[in-house]
Amino acid sequence: MPLVSLKNTITFAISVRDRHASANWYSDKLGFELSHHIDEAGWSEMRTSVEGVTLGLGEQAEPVPGNCVPVYEVADIAEARGVLEAAGVKFDGETETIEGMVSTATFYDPDQNAMMLAQDLSGG
Repeated sequence: MPLVSLKNTITFAISVRDRHASANWYSDKLGFELSHHIDEAGWSEMRTSVEGVTLGLGEQAEPVPGNCVPVYEVADIAEARGVLEAAGVKFDGETETIEGMVSTATFYDPDQNAMMLAQDLSGG
C-alpha cells in the first residue's frame, strides 16, 4: 500500500527565464493551452493534450537546463520530428530506435530543457 494516495493528475515542473514567452512557445509548438499565470508566485500552468497532465513553468533568472524530461507519445515520430524541426525546434542527435519496442528523439525548448518524443513500436 502506498504511503500517499495520488490523484489522476501530474504536473511536470520546469524552470524557465520568461514564463510568458515559454507559454507562447509551448502553445505554438506543441498546442498546449494556458491554464493561468500566477505572476506573484512566478508560476504558470499549461494544459497538455493528455488529460490530467499539466506543465508547470517556474520562473528563475538562471534556470538549470535538464531539470525535467517529460516524454510525449506520438503516433509517427518521423512526422512529428519533421514538423517541429521545420518550426526551428532543436533536436539532440538522431532518432533512436529499439526495434519492436520504441523510437525516441530528444529535443529542447528555448531554455534548453530536454524533452522526448516517443513512438511505441510494440504494437500494443
